Amino acid sequence: MKEQLSHQKEVHTLYFDVAPYIWGTKDVFVNMYIVQDPASKEWVLIDTGLKSSAVKIKKMAAQLFGEDSRPSAILLTHGHFDHVGSLKKLADEWDVSIYCHYLELPYLSGRSSYPPADPRVGGGLMAKVSGMYPKRPIDVESRLHILPPDGSVPFLPGWRYVNSPGHSPGHVSYFRERDKVMIVGDAFVTTKQESVTSVMLQIKKLSGPPKYFTYDWEAAGVSVKNLAALNPNIVATGHGRPMSGTDMQVALANLAAHFDKMAIPARGRYVNDPAVTNATGVVYVPPKLKDNTLLVLAIGAGVAAAGLAWMYYRKYQKKKQRSITELAQAYLLAKIKEAL
Repeated sequence: MKEQLSHQKEVHTLYFDVAPYIWGTKDVFVNMYIVQDPASKEWVLIDTGLKSSAVKIKKMAAQLFGEDSRPSAILLTHGHFDHVGSLKKLADEWDVSIYCHYLELPYLSGRSSYPPADPRVGGGLMAKVSGMYPKRPIDVESRLHILPPDGSVPFLPGWRYVNSPGHSPGHVSYFRERDKVMIVGDAFVTTKQESVTSVMLQIKKLSGPPKYFTYDWEAAGVSVKNLAALNPNIVATGHGRPMSGTDMQVALANLAAHFDKMAIPARGRYVNDPAVTNATGVVYVPPKLKDNTLLVLAIGAGVAAAGLAWMYYRKYQKKKQRSITELAQAYLLAKIKEAL
């Protein structure tokens, strides 16, 4: 009985339901999705998470479809490290094709790196450590295929992809027309991805794209407006929990209408001077900000935080306990380093 309960608990935590024939799983701080076509029974994987995600993805697939199951293809929303970490491993093991927008090809064929992350934006720890995230492109060119120009999605009749650039050059989101379910990627997210506390607790907050990787804020704003215009009923994003219903639709409409104030940082490398890309990759990156004001403020904030932390420690040292938040933050950062 104990073994059965343990197995049931493991199964329950392997994945979450999004909508009929759509399932997701989270690894550390990023989501991956499996989508099945109910008629053909074929299924695809959308995004592959971190290097550590392969085992979890395969366990989810085995639980859903059986131990020897394999997808018809892997589809990508974009090629940032936290969405392609297990891409080569899974594509090789399953011997399947990979589909992406043609403007993502340079970053998936070893030809170009993305514009560098901007650790100054967002204010949270996830943003501040973004400088250590992997920068080099991966090379899976032999398996790459371009998404059809008519917007259709391979192996998923009834779905279409929507161009949603700004966070990355060839970013796409996937939309099922019949029930208005959207797999968004990072065009917008449902948590404050820059904050380690928000990520750790999966606090629901419909937000703009993760700030530290967004290289063209004007394009990102247009993308959110275009996605909001589809009036989705359910949104499943790259970061955060799925959201649905009227409250989500109101929040998304509000984000689209007030993107400048709600999503664009006050300062940042790409705020007023976006990187320029084309089909060959990155052709221009603006210089780093030279203003030392942020550094001075950061040092001051660090000194103040250290003082407060010491006071906190002295106050509670007799209890010899750390808060749940502190422990979880340390755990999350350790998992991030392990996954890089």
